[in-house]
This record gives sequence, structure tokens and C-alpha cells, in this order.
Amino acid sequence: MAEVVLFHHALGLTKGIMQFADELRGAGHVVHTPDLFDGRTFETVHEGVAYAEQIGFGEIIERGVRAVGGLPVELVYAGFSLGVLPAQMLAQTRAGAHGALLFYSCVPVSEFGSVWPDGVPVQVHGMDADPIFAGEGDLDAARALVDSTAGAELFLYPGDQHYFADSSLPSYDAEAAALLLHRTLAFLGSTQGG
Repeated sequence: MAEVVLFHHALGLTKGIMQFADELRGAGHVVHTPDLFDGRTFETVHEGVAYAEQIGFGEIIERGVRAVGGLPVELVYAGFSLGVLPAQMLAQTRAGAHGALLFYSCVPVSEFGSVWPDGVPVQVHGMDADPIFAGEGDLDAARALVDSTAGAELFLYPGDQHYFADSSLPSYDAEAAALLLHRTLAFLGSTQGG
């Protein structure tokens, strides 16, 4: 069993995010799903990102830090898109991390330190033609992470959708989402016990 903190994307804590968390729980893992938006959800990425900009990306990260304050340090940090910011920061800077799962996004390691921490495995998942992931630098950051870090993996899926694993959204891709879930569960299984 792994203990996971799963941070939502810019549409908020959607039914699809909760369903994904339930899939992980069904496999025997403990999953925490902090709500970084205080109950708000949005219909479009534009609206969600505008709200995140209003409260500030630094505040989004701080909300993530506060969300794990009372939890053990032996966590796997996972994030979807916007949620990658707190997930990646915590995986890089909070001692004891057992791993990181970065879905649809990846920022340069230099944003949160000089190198990825030794012994912390990481997976990055995104679609190869997603204009956000592939077109705005996340794919480049993911490739740099894999090139510089033992235990880092990048998984590219065919398609151009950003939120492809959220079953509550029109962008959902059942085949890609099933493969992402399979790889996520294998990753969580490999992190058990450190």
C-alpha cells in the first residue's frame, strides 16, 4: 500500500478526479484529495486558470504544502496539470517522498531546486500532440528530467487532449486513461516500502 496525495487540475476537484482517486483506493492505496479551490469547479480551462491566477500560483503551492502538513512524509505526490505545481515541489523538497506522478504537466526541476532528489522515482504522463503539454514547454521539461534522473520515466500517449484521464470531461480518452491507470498502479506498487 502506498499513501498518495493527489492534487486536482484547473477545473477543480471534479467527479473524474474523485473517480481516479477511488480507482487507486480500490487497489489498496490510501489517497488524499485536497481541494485547492475551496469547493469551486470550473467548466473551462480558461476559467480555472483565471481563478488560479487570481489567487496566485504561489498560493496554490502553499495550499498544497498546508494540505500535507499533518500527513506522514512517506508520500507519493501526484498532480494533474495545475496540481503538478504542488506535487512536484513537494516531491523535490519535502524529505521522505516515495515518488511523484506528474500528469499532463512538468516544470523544469530548477523551479524547485537544482536537481531531482536521489531515490525519488517519478513518472510524467501526457499526450504527444497536446498543445499545452507538448507546446508550452512541459514535454521539454519532462525529457530533461528523464535525461538527468535515474528512476524517471516519460509516457507519451497519442492524441491532443489535455485532461484525457478525467472521465467527467469531454476530453476523456478511455484507452489512454486505462493505460495511464495501469502504469500508475504499477508505479505505486513499486514504491511500497520505500
